[in-house]
Amino acid sequence: MPIFNRIADFHADLTATRRDIHAHPELGFQEQRTSDIVAQQLESWGIEVHRGIAGTGLVGVLRNGSSGRSIGFRADMDCLPMTETNDFGHRSSTPGKMHACGHDGHTTMLLGAARYLAETKNFDGTVHFIFQPAEEGGGGGRVMVEEGLFDRFPCDAVYAMHNSPELPLGEARVMPGPVLAAADRITITIHGKGGHASRPYQCIDPVLVGSQIVVAAQSIVSRSMDALDAAVISICMFNAGEASNVIPETAELRGTVRTFKPAIQDKVEERLGQIVRATAEAYGATAELSYQRGYPPTVNHAAQAERAAVAADAVLGSNKVHRTGSPRMGAEDFSYMLLARPGAFINIGQGDGGRHSVSVHNPRYDFNDDVIPMGSSLFAKLAEQEMPR
Repeated sequence: MPIFNRIADFHADLTATRRDIHAHPELGFQEQRTSDIVAQQLESWGIEVHRGIAGTGLVGVLRNGSSGRSIGFRADMDCLPMTETNDFGHRSSTPGKMHACGHDGHTTMLLGAARYLAETKNFDGTVHFIFQPAEEGGGGGRVMVEEGLFDRFPCDAVYAMHNSPELPLGEARVMPGPVLAAADRITITIHGKGGHASRPYQCIDPVLVGSQIVVAAQSIVSRSMDALDAAVISICMFNAGEASNVIPETAELRGTVRTFKPAIQDKVEERLGQIVRATAEAYGATAELSYQRGYPPTVNHAAQAERAAVAADAVLGSNKVHRTGSPRMGAEDFSYMLLARPGAFINIGQGDGGRHSVSVHNPRYDFNDDVIPMGSSLFAKLAEQEMPR
């Protein structure tokens, strides 16, 4: 596999960095230790570092030659609020915090590319290494853009890479168009009339109302949408009551809505609001919907997706790179960067049929260190390909 030999030479150093970050996870906008590690390493390689963007975010700037071309590479740094159940030596040292999505690996792959490009300087232009906080629900990508990321650090194109346990190790997927969905958060609050569980006829049961809303909400996708327009409505939390013999006054439902098209997003919000209000009224209760728009869809630009695929062909082999596939219903705040600049989101496989095939957001997940030189080489190849000397 034609990864860069020099990156293979310092693979052990990168693995040590990745495992150190994994053992010391930090939540969104709290990634101070991780940011310090990144800044120290970039500066040690002679890369200009700019800190304090979206709080703990930073950008490394590496210039070479005289052209005005520029490229941006983004890696996320935050962990998830969950407890790790692995027992290897580099498991999380902080209860309730875990790198369960591979951001430790994404950060390390970009560090590997930065070290290589700083040594070789086999490009003509400017590389911006973007280390972003708070991808896991905090919208750090949005905050960086709003704080002038691309005004301060202009990029002709911007790219990001994410590990995929479902893809075999050494394969990649990058395709044009939508690759990840919009993710909106919903909260439904139901107001009934509480009372003794033995006399429900004297009450207005918000648990019953909530149950009917959960069922009715699924009719939106099956009966209000074109079958070719993807949407997922998931009610993930149902909170009501404090005692087994008391009908509560209120109930609260929480969940998410995933869509790809703004018109479908609008339709789901409209129909869900109608169902919530009408269902509650039918049972004598009242209810309101809070619908919070979250990350927009992640949509790859066609030209940049193909450029990324060409670079992946060179690093992984053309038979290992998938240019087509089905969009996924997960979400990513790299979407905000793709709204501001052309670019592409690349999935790189890490599945080995064993523990590195465990899904992300699972308490037994771990990033596959064998991916590091592949991802670092792919970032580096993109820089050399797009800004040749």
